[in-house]
Amino acid sequence: MAFENKLKKKLLAREAGIGCWLSTGSPIAAEIVANAGYDAVVIDHEHGPGDFLNAIATMQACGEVGPTPMIRVPWNDMVYIKRALDIGMMGILVPYIQTAKEAKAAVDACHYPLKGMRGVAPHAGRCSRWGQRLDEYMASWPEQLLLMLQIETAEGVDNIEKIAAIEGVDMLFLGPSDLSASIGKIGKVGDPEAVALIEKAEAKMRKTGKLMGTVTRPGKSVNWTFEQGYDFVIAGSDFRLLQQSAVAQVSSFRSEPPKPAGRRLAR
Repeated sequence: MAFENKLKKKLLAREAGIGCWLSTGSPIAAEIVANAGYDAVVIDHEHGPGDFLNAIATMQACGEVGPTPMIRVPWNDMVYIKRALDIGMMGILVPYIQTAKEAKAAVDACHYPLKGMRGVAPHAGRCSRWGQRLDEYMASWPEQLLLMLQIETAEGVDNIEKIAAIEGVDMLFLGPSDLSASIGKIGKVGDPEAVALIEKAEAKMRKTGKLMGTVTRPGKSVNWTFEQGYDFVIAGSDFRLLQQSAVAQVSSFRSEPPKPAGRRLAR
């Protein structure tokens, strides 16, 4: 299938999927990440510096045979989601979903009438390769979209069942940092009250039967995260991988500096 969402196919077969944030807006970093073998990359437009032209360059760097290209949009905004889909995103992650009404709005933004409210211009977008493969795109699109709704407030947790019941929602995506912040525990994901709320959310998410996604938490491994029942885990980001590698190298050097005898003396 020309427009196959490889990540969605894998997840629906109940195979675990691993992803990486692209937060720097760098196509070069994206190409390096893509070649590492991730199942998906998620271009971050909620907190990242990129724009749509940059997102296109990033997707081109990842290549057709690379990871599934997805985006976290800044908000549950029909216009932004429409433009993200038109440039060829195969997955949409919508932040700060708290109610079934908000979930329905996100679904509507992703689908053409009569199922939704997406503006109709696929012939003029990268999604159909600028109209050259329009029929293929229109035939495959409804099944290939992966719509992920981020649960990151206590109110959102209370409404998980109603949010999951909206037709067209593929995945519930837990945001532990914002979730802990919503109860006054900002930066304290490991606080007992925050942990209890996260575990409550996870238990409710499991019962819905929807795909489950999240990010790794401080001090917890990728494998541990999958063991909690998640199908898709964003395990890192381009900037964090670069930062951690650089810091580790310099720290190792500083902890054991070279001995003078092993260095050439300056004249």
